[in-house]
Amino acid sequence: MTGHVVVINPNSNEAVTEGLRAALARFAWPGGPRIDCVTLAEGPFGIESQLDSDSVALPLARLVRARTDAAAFVIACYSDPGIDACRSVTAAPVFGMQEAGVMTALARGDRFGVIAIAEASIRRHLRYLRRLGVTGRLAGERPLGISVDESARGAGTFDRLVEVGSALKGDGADVILLGCAGLSAHRARLEAALSVPVIDPTQAAVAMALGTLLAAG
Repeated sequence: MTGHVVVINPNSNEAVTEGLRAALARFAWPGGPRIDCVTLAEGPFGIESQLDSDSVALPLARLVRARTDAAAFVIACYSDPGIDACRSVTAAPVFGMQEAGVMTALARGDRFGVIAIAEASIRRHLRYLRRLGVTGRLAGERPLGISVDESARGAGTFDRLVEVGSALKGDGADVILLGCAGLSAHRARLEAALSVPVIDPTQAAVAMALGTLLAAG
């Protein structure tokens, strides 16, 4: 296998990118594809609105087009901003973390619940779930009420995750999906606390990218 899996954080917050590197470290092995986590310098500090999401589509496409060394790309932002534009400028597969995370959640349980960072994000997420045709398996989506930056390094984030995750279990979710790349560091601990599968969608997307490259030989 040649080429890298390029994981793009579309916001400009380096703390989020560092969290991605830590969450994906176990996916690298000697002789395997390198996983290159990069930050979109032109992106907002956090993607927290539809305008933020739309604003990164063209910069993402430019970055994807420039990375001719990549064997696959992952867009590491929930709601998969710019995914269609990125797919239009490269022959390499482009995986979105929301799409990959949802597909993985459907394989792990009957109904999934999503933890969003903020109420304002939910409408955007639901619009994409309708596009994917999976709303019939959605138990619910609930917000943490925090910023993207707080998701990566907020002191009270984990306790809030347990609270919201428990509420989603009460809604009927038997698998929980983390609705922000900044939450990656909390996955394993939250799964232990909730006693249900917890999906980090960035890990899910990278797993799909690696599986695609392995199958290609």
